[in-house]
Amino acid sequence: MLLGIKPTVDFAFKKIFGSPENSPILIGLLNAILKLADPIVHVELLNPFSYQDFADDKLIVLDIRARDSAGRWLNIEMQVSIFAGLLQRLVYYACTLYVDQLGTGQNYADLRPAISICLLNKILFRDASTPHHRFRLVDAEYDMEISDSIEVHTVELTKYNLREETIPEATAIEQWAFFFLFADRYGPERLRELLPGRDFQGAITAIEAIAGKTEDRVMYDQREKAQRDYLWALEGARQEGWQEGRQEGRQEGRQEGSLLGKIQLLQQLLGEQSSSTESLLERPTDELSALLADLQQRLRSRQGR
Repeated sequence: MLLGIKPTVDFAFKKIFGSPENSPILIGLLNAILKLADPIVHVELLNPFSYQDFADDKLIVLDIRARDSAGRWLNIEMQVSIFAGLLQRLVYYACTLYVDQLGTGQNYADLRPAISICLLNKILFRDASTPHHRFRLVDAEYDMEISDSIEVHTVELTKYNLREETIPEATAIEQWAFFFLFADRYGPERLRELLPGRDFQGAITAIEAIAGKTEDRVMYDQREKAQRDYLWALEGARQEGWQEGRQEGRQEGRQEGSLLGKIQLLQQLLGEQSSSTESLLERPTDELSALLADLQQRLRSRQGR
């Protein structure tokens, strides 16, 4: 029987990698991405998995925050869509991790590296074939770096060339990409043959537990539906903004249509009743921009919980 559980769905991702008992699985994923000279041997989860996080069907980003054995602070998340400001948000999260370490009276020298990692189920950098990008604070002219400070990693899973016949000899990050993208299409026995490593065996067991536990399966199905509805609403907002812009025949029409779509989408994600297009069109542009900014701030505050 097929597992039928996608690790990219937020509930499955958080339960597999954000449960304290599954810390070795998270360590395996982190070491595959970061490729540190001294691999991580221990992580402390700062926001461990909780069923309360999934109490309703609103789609919010459920990241994993952790501190490793060397004192590095880490934020790991899965993204199934690309939206404006994504890179800036990743930088913001990394900066927040960096700043929040320092208490009153502490020395700046006590700050440890803050690393933000985003696994993506979509293409972010269309002009680059490399799946994994690592951003650091560097002086491009003199090739100097402020080390042990802030890093942002993006991993575009679909860019990896993944085939069943070659996956046993693939790199660790390629194997993780295979796991994220195709685990739901396999039975546990065959998946264990393809991914025999200890970390993968634990991850497969975690997926089996979700598939076999009624409460978890119901919650997973709800979250998968919410994720699917979110992507549908996002695409609808994009199409609506474009169509309204075309009807106006002006650049400002396209911008206004996109603005209305974003407002309505954010209202849906916040669980509010969406304003009608007609009522929004009656409001001046500066008022719409202020409303959009307020909705974005409220959603960011919810994501940061």
